[in-house]
Amino acid sequence: MPLDPQVAVVLAELEKMPKLWEVPLEVLRQGALPRPTEVTSVASVRDVVIVTPAGPIGGRLYRPLPGTLPLLVYFHGGGFVLGNLDSHDEICRQLAASSGAAVLAVDYRLAPEHKFPAATDDSLAAVRWAAANAAALGTDPARIAVGGDSAGGNLSAVTSIRLRDEGGPVLVAQMLIYPVAAHYEPPTRSIVENAEGYFLTLDAMKYFTGLYLPDEAATRHPHFAVLSTPNLAGLPPAYVLTAEFDPLRDEGEAYAARLREAGVDVETIRYDGMIHAFFGLPGIDIGRRAVEAAGAWLAGRFSRS
Repeated sequence: MPLDPQVAVVLAELEKMPKLWEVPLEVLRQGALPRPTEVTSVASVRDVVIVTPAGPIGGRLYRPLPGTLPLLVYFHGGGFVLGNLDSHDEICRQLAASSGAAVLAVDYRLAPEHKFPAATDDSLAAVRWAAANAAALGTDPARIAVGGDSAGGNLSAVTSIRLRDEGGPVLVAQMLIYPVAAHYEPPTRSIVENAEGYFLTLDAMKYFTGLYLPDEAATRHPHFAVLSTPNLAGLPPAYVLTAEFDPLRDEGEAYAARLREAGVDVETIRYDGMIHAFFGLPGIDIGRRAVEAAGAWLAGRFSRS
């Protein structure tokens, strides 16, 4: 399909920006994407401190309703280098409102100050902290899911694997929004087709990965390249979203296929005409509808549990 007209408008503005590596990191972290003009209302929002073995990290809890709620632990995107509680505030609000679940956003440590596996360790610890502190959060420790976009999708997949292999808790679901699932070499067809011109470029992938991974061996580690995980059986049901004009499209769909082959219940959806980062992106109607659809899927998984 052709590029969505609303995406084309946003993309034209984004392409006026300088290259990532031309901007000091502290400036880049102040925000590279459009911010919403409207804020989705939820019953309550409060910042929390998540205690991990490596030290405290930030978190933000969104509650759409009173009472004991299921919980989505959400990991933001940003190439393992960018993003914070504020950058994905509206997405978390939309997910809470559309799923009826509480959402705990996690401010995991970023590269290059904290290289792999720091973010994966924080993500694992955050889920365990949430389960241990469910009463204080007003959530159900037996109904926890993980989710995230891009780098956060990778962390969700990795955390699902690590919880299976390292003693739980057991997850109800994993929501993977255009996840990083492998290294960019060898390139997939979608990397070749979308290497330039669609916001996330191959050069940007090289930039982020170079800051995140400490060495060449880490490019093949299954806690980064989840496609290299030998056994995917016994993982929680998955929702895998991809975008047509996204370099990460093929690896996300390949990971979904491997999950399905391993007996995991998987729902996949490719949004044609869309680019990487469209999920919840202001100015793109389909982006908001995609968040609502993901939230509805999550509500269904929680109701079954």
